[in-house]
Amino acid sequence: MSQTKPYRASHLDALEAESIFVMREVMAEFERPVLLFSGGKDSIVMLRLAEKAFAPARIPFPVMHVDTGHNFPEVLDYRDQRVAGLGLNLVVASVQEAIDSGHVRELPDGTRNRIQTPVLLAAVEKYRFDALFGGARRDEEKARAKERMFSFRDEFGQWDPKNQRPELWALYNGRHHPGESIRVFPLSNWTELDVWHYIAKERIPLPSIYYAHDREVVERDGMFYAVNEFIRLRDGETSEVRRVRYRTVGDASQTAAVLSEADTVEKVIDEVAATRITERGATRGDDKVSEAAMEDRKREGYF
Repeated sequence: MSQTKPYRASHLDALEAESIFVMREVMAEFERPVLLFSGGKDSIVMLRLAEKAFAPARIPFPVMHVDTGHNFPEVLDYRDQRVAGLGLNLVVASVQEAIDSGHVRELPDGTRNRIQTPVLLAAVEKYRFDALFGGARRDEEKARAKERMFSFRDEFGQWDPKNQRPELWALYNGRHHPGESIRVFPLSNWTELDVWHYIAKERIPLPSIYYAHDREVVERDGMFYAVNEFIRLRDGETSEVRRVRYRTVGDASQTAAVLSEADTVEKVIDEVAATRITERGATRGDDKVSEAAMEDRKREGYF
């Protein structure tokens, strides 16, 4: 008599199952969820998880991009193609439109990450979203590690790190009053390396800038910024063409590349496995303002 081999789930299978469970819980508890989708790798993985969570039906909620107007063209092209291919409703919360209407004021340095927050909160109020899926992971940055899967936000969209609800035995509390909302982070227990392993396993296409390519860059404060319409050379600076890739994508005026020869997903996995600095620490200029930069923005209502 043959013995049945014991079933064993891989580490990625367990992470996937947890994230899918969280997404289904949100659909069971909330009326108007939305998935924040920028065309970055974490939101791309979230979209794939949503596909699997609700298949064979379509994804039952819209996706929203808080658009700073400072985008990498490759990422915007990918966003539009992916949304069209899945037949999703894309909500674009435009920072540029908010500036033009006087809702927000552009900062003297021209960067726009900080002024995303009021634009996001205005969109949440306009469309009455009560749950927002975000791609944040706990290994990204210190402030991220303080949040639960379900992160409560008050009627002003603000987060209090001391007001966290317990999540014992994976019980998620979605209780909220009108005007309040919950930020939901299905990738909380994933690492950057897990994300890349999942991309490889699922054969998920990504914007080309995630892989090594030649680009004109300028070095500032030890980081390599693409020379484009948002980043101009300053007096005394010179640019050069270097082989780089992006570990994360965001505001093109504040997101730097890293030197790399990793032009395939397998090479990226090897590279990420060997690194000892998070992608935000390595490539996001706005996080170098202070140790509490991210936490300050999250208290104001940031992702």
